[in-house]
Amino acid sequence: MTAPGPEAIPDHAEATGGPTEIPLPALVKPKLRGWLHAGMFPAVLISGLALTALADSTRARVACGIYVLTACLLFGVSGLYHRGNWGPRAGGVLRRLDHANIFLIIAGTYTPLTMLLLPDSKGRWLLWGVWGAAAAGIIFRVFWVGAPRWLYTPCYIAMGWAALFFLPDFMRAGGVAVLVCVLVGGLLYSVGGVIYGLKRPNPSPRWFGFHEVFHSLTLAAFIVHYVGISLVAYQHA
Repeated sequence: MTAPGPEAIPDHAEATGGPTEIPLPALVKPKLRGWLHAGMFPAVLISGLALTALADSTRARVACGIYVLTACLLFGVSGLYHRGNWGPRAGGVLRRLDHANIFLIIAGTYTPLTMLLLPDSKGRWLLWGVWGAAAAGIIFRVFWVGAPRWLYTPCYIAMGWAALFFLPDFMRAGGVAVLVCVLVGGLLYSVGGVIYGLKRPNPSPRWFGFHEVFHSLTLAAFIVHYVGISLVAYQHA
């Protein structure tokens, strides 16, 4: 690895196979690439520790701890990957981890909502379902890191909207504010996923491209979901 800089592997340089086959950067990526997630990592860590500590019940602390861990992995690895100027092998490993963490944050976000809002009879099925889907998605991305965006991006979105079938339960147990947070956060993630898949809009390829728009929306979505999960954790502590 060389010193972090703007010439790290650009997002559009799709991998075509194993780590040694990922091409070296051909184009300079936007100068702000990775800074949003890198800057968010300490905030996620601190706020996540506070959330877990203030959730008084063991069940809530475990659920929130899982959520916080997946969030730290997402923002930490993403910031590291997108800011570094990596060689083919290290870049391939980090790319796989970066994409795998998207599945983890989806399942991690579901965990406190499911464990604290749904009865065990329903929550068990949703929890096993989303974590099973996350495991399958991780295997898929690890072994096919160069898969086309049109194939794997809808998988993220579909997994995220499994909550649609449980919205009445979330409403009854969590109230309007929690339901609004779940929906708004999901919409922000989904819009970000569409922008990531289409690579549009791309406002400033030199400074703030489509990927930065995508990262901005993931930050906003995380914050909204964090508020909703906080309400749930404190309400059910």
